[in-house]
Amino acid sequence: MKLRDNFLLAVALTAASAVSYAQQRPDPAVPGYAYGERKLAKAPYTMADLKGLQASLLFTAEDVEALRQSKEILADQTDAILDVWYGFVASTPELVYFFSNAKSGEPDGAYLEAVRKRFALWILDTADANYDQRWLDWQYEIGLRHNRLKKNKTDGAPSVAQVNFRYIPALTIPVTTTLKPFLAKKGASPADVEKMHAAWVKSVLMQSILWSQPYIKDGEF
Repeated sequence: MKLRDNFLLAVALTAASAVSYAQQRPDPAVPGYAYGERKLAKAPYTMADLKGLQASLLFTAEDVEALRQSKEILADQTDAILDVWYGFVASTPELVYFFSNAKSGEPDGAYLEAVRKRFALWILDTADANYDQRWLDWQYEIGLRHNRLKKNKTDGAPSVAQVNFRYIPALTIPVTTTLKPFLAKKGASPADVEKMHAAWVKSVLMQSILWSQPYIKDGEF
């Protein structure tokens, strides 16, 4: 990564960290959405770890700008995006299993709906590209909620014990591939669509890596 890119990314991250808590407070209309809540456990990885991961992903200030450009484009399309994503999950037995009732094996509609509401906010949070400590703590919480340590506890769901790790990074591909047409719907230039899409690929992979921490032995993450 060029020195200039390192500098610009540092500036972008510093500016993001200055966003007030009031702008990041949890949405009380969405149960279980806890981004910014002070009661969340502090992430076991640091801001320095995050910057190192971003450097390894070739994630630059240009990607931050591209993600933020995508927010206005995607903000009123979240339901349509989730229809596509949920359709993919529903058609993939290996994935819908993780939303099933552990006893009956049938998909749990209430659980799917509860997760969907938070998933819509995750789209906007990803597009915000705000990488401060509160964002980092929220990534850790999301990881815990996929792992047997906290899965099902947020919604009291009678589902299976955890999402198996291998599916977490794998979902980077269907999520970002199916998102690209939505990025192109508001008149952005083909070049800007490519930049936004590339930034989303990096961001989703970055988040899935952070979510993997609860699955990794101590000292190995």
